Amino acid sequence: MDEPTVSSHRIVSLIASATEIVVALGFEAHLVGRSHECDYPSSVDRLPACSSSKVDVTTSGRAIDDQVRSIVTEGLSVYRVDPDLLNQLDPTVIITQTQCEVCAVSFTDVEKAVRQLVSSHPSIVSLEPMSLGDVWSDIRRVADALDCPERGHCLVDELNSRLHTIVEQTAQLSPKPTIACIEWIDPLMSAGNWVPELVSIGGGINLFGEVGEHSGYMTLDQLVAADPEVIAIMPCGFGIDRARQEMPALTNRPEWRQLSAVNTGRVFITDGNQYFNRPGPRVVESGEILAELLHPNFADWKHRETGWQPWVD
Repeated sequence: MDEPTVSSHRIVSLIASATEIVVALGFEAHLVGRSHECDYPSSVDRLPACSSSKVDVTTSGRAIDDQVRSIVTEGLSVYRVDPDLLNQLDPTVIITQTQCEVCAVSFTDVEKAVRQLVSSHPSIVSLEPMSLGDVWSDIRRVADALDCPERGHCLVDELNSRLHTIVEQTAQLSPKPTIACIEWIDPLMSAGNWVPELVSIGGGINLFGEVGEHSGYMTLDQLVAADPEVIAIMPCGFGIDRARQEMPALTNRPEWRQLSAVNTGRVFITDGNQYFNRPGPRVVESGEILAELLHPNFADWKHRETGWQPWVD
């Protein structure tokens, strides 16, 4: 979309998916601040980061999970927001999320920061994506806040059209492989929210995780019992290389060797950070990736290497 010709908005996005929505709506030039995790498109790197993490993400997945659970149990957000920087940026709109305080600066933290602002009284847009329908609603909500509702409707129509193209390619394919989508490796978690919908769009049968429900813990015994034909590793916040580093927590277990997907070479490492865990415009690319994993002989949107790689033990 072209940049809006006239706008007085000064936008701070405190969630990576919202930054992508703002850009897709044509308002990149009006972004004045971002979260520490906003990294797409790469041009937003120029913006000051208004948040930071309380979690040491350089440690193991198990240690990260322990830190997050400890902080959240105390009723705290895992992120900090900088009220002084927000004040300097003088935003008219701040976008955050209430769906998951592990994914974005919490609404409560933003409210506290806004109360400390002296020169700015921004509108706070809080997103709450649990399913694809919620993602579309959030896109429209952001567009409404930026006084361009028609752009929101056009973007949603475009994304739905692209997803329909995937459905057209996979609907008649059979059999439909079973798949386990792993959102965290240690401890083991299955992907919920919008991912089961993307599996259906990609022509697969989802074995774990429910549409519109938070991702949940599971056991390796449960994975072995279900014995999926395909396993997609998509850890929240991890790119392919970082996810690969965590794989020994699974692959060193003797039960791992019992899995059909392991023995047939159908385990794949995906970029869970850039795709599956960002409820924004690139849910479409996430659906394309799943179609490639599920039906490699029929679907190819050229995401291999950048969006996913085969797991080689």
